[in-house]
Amino acid sequence: MEPMTNKPAFSPAIEWDCGTAYELFISLHVLIEPEYFGIRPAYAASVRARIPTTERKLLEDLYPLLGVPLKWLHTLPAPKDAISALWSLKQIPPAERMMLLYRVNETYESDGTPDSENHKKFNESLRRIAETGTWSSDDADFLLKMLGKKNKNIKRESVEYALDWWSKPAELGEAYLQAFQSYYQAFFEEEEKRVAPVLQAALERAQALSTSMSFEKFFTEITQGLQLGDEFTVSRFIIAPAFWITPLVFFEKLDNDTILLAFGARPADMSVIPGEVVPDALVRSLKALADPTRLKILRYLTSESLTPSEIARRLQLRPPTVTHHLKELRLASLVELSLLHEENRYTVRRQALDALFGSLKSFLENTSTTE
Repeated sequence: MEPMTNKPAFSPAIEWDCGTAYELFISLHVLIEPEYFGIRPAYAASVRARIPTTERKLLEDLYPLLGVPLKWLHTLPAPKDAISALWSLKQIPPAERMMLLYRVNETYESDGTPDSENHKKFNESLRRIAETGTWSSDDADFLLKMLGKKNKNIKRESVEYALDWWSKPAELGEAYLQAFQSYYQAFFEEEEKRVAPVLQAALERAQALSTSMSFEKFFTEITQGLQLGDEFTVSRFIIAPAFWITPLVFFEKLDNDTILLAFGARPADMSVIPGEVVPDALVRSLKALADPTRLKILRYLTSESLTPSEIARRLQLRPPTVTHHLKELRLASLVELSLLHEENRYTVRRQALDALFGSLKSFLENTSTTE
């Protein structure tokens, strides 16, 4: 056991944000990479198929590399809904649209670390490519290496496709806006009506929780198992609920002292698929438990916290195999993940197991809802 310390309580300032504009961008990200978020691929594909072919290809090939523009979304004025986000996007000149949306036009000040230097070079490279209209093989190599840190499945041809578009900023700006307008009309206009009240209720619940417990406990509660690490040591948090990423989180540093955190806020008894009676959380949890290896992992984690390497040695499995199982357990909210150490450390989330048994009992006994 680690020695106990008298570490002072971490108590950053909290500000709140809420709006379906976040969900417009987040839901598309999830629908393009459904397996990562535990969403049924067939359903995600059926939604994407509603988007016209040209716009769909642009979104499927380019959007995963760009990601959700959290910083820009935070700057939007109230009511911060999908229509206001699309309107604000349209007001930006096409040639400047992507640069502003993804903050590429901002000067990135490196702190001297290798990772910070790479981010500075990343921004500088994208600015140069947009200004000159050309890119080189070295640019593709560098961006592949940078983007590959977050997405190990990324292919070089995807990076080259993105660079071809990025070298034509005005065309990309127009195509990007048109693609999002098509997505809104094909799916999100109706989806927004469903998720808006859920987001508001989640915001109110989080606000109440933040006043009743320490920030560390509050953070773990709203992130469904993520513990505070050094990367979250800032003096100010801006916290916003998100429906589609549940139980995961998106976060981004707005500056050295501020983190914007979007937390998964979909209720445990609600499915991401409209009209689906069986809740996603229940299905994911039962699937996670219906595997002997994952049950063994949970058994170890009930008595102590372990790293993936330590679990792999005990089970005599390859580390990538253990990482896969831990990802499934994290998606089911059954483990807590600590980023305090150089290697991720996991422990069982006992309250989630208790809640799972209660959810299953409640679902089986509730005959008032029919398919």
